[in-house]
Amino acid sequence: MIGVRVLLLSGSERQGSYNKKLAAVAAEAARRAGAEVAPLDLRALALPLYDGDLEKAQGVPAGARTLRDALLASDAVLLSTPEYNGFPTPLVINSFDWLSRLQPEDGKPSGLGTTANRPLGMLAASPGLLGGLRSLNYTKQYLSMTFAMLAVPQQFALARANEAFDEHGALKDAKQQAAVENVVNALLRVAGALKTA
Repeated sequence: MIGVRVLLLSGSERQGSYNKKLAAVAAEAARRAGAEVAPLDLRALALPLYDGDLEKAQGVPAGARTLRDALLASDAVLLSTPEYNGFPTPLVINSFDWLSRLQPEDGKPSGLGTTANRPLGMLAASPGLLGGLRSLNYTKQYLSMTFAMLAVPQQFALARANEAFDEHGALKDAKQQAAVENVVNALLRVAGALKTA
């Protein structure tokens, strides 16, 4: 999908993260399909835990504006996130919570205005048998309802992620690779259609 720009996010930025590996697999699939991919490290945004008193005293941190600008520069978002006790990671939730506090400024929309109607593709990876599937349901609810993102119906949860990748970071199983590509292609179709509408 030539001309479509995808913002790539991982809900885990730890060293050796399975979700970073899965995001990299998805990014390569998107590039092969003709899309441009821009990874963004949510941890590097250095956003403190959301605190209304902190916001009142210091305003919204610069990292939230970095996330907003990255979203504005993209046509779609591809997110791979593990689950923490069945829910999306605090890194994802906190980043978007801060984003939601941004008001329109300097000709740019609010944080919520930035995410509205932006296509979203979701992946998850976990050593467990469900592959982080439980987190995807809540992530979809959070980003679709609050942030009005357009989550494509296709999603994929990679079970036994600790055994899924080869030494080069590629998925060993062709069916799993096809499932990732299914999510990516669905996302690119929606983003491409909106871009040309």
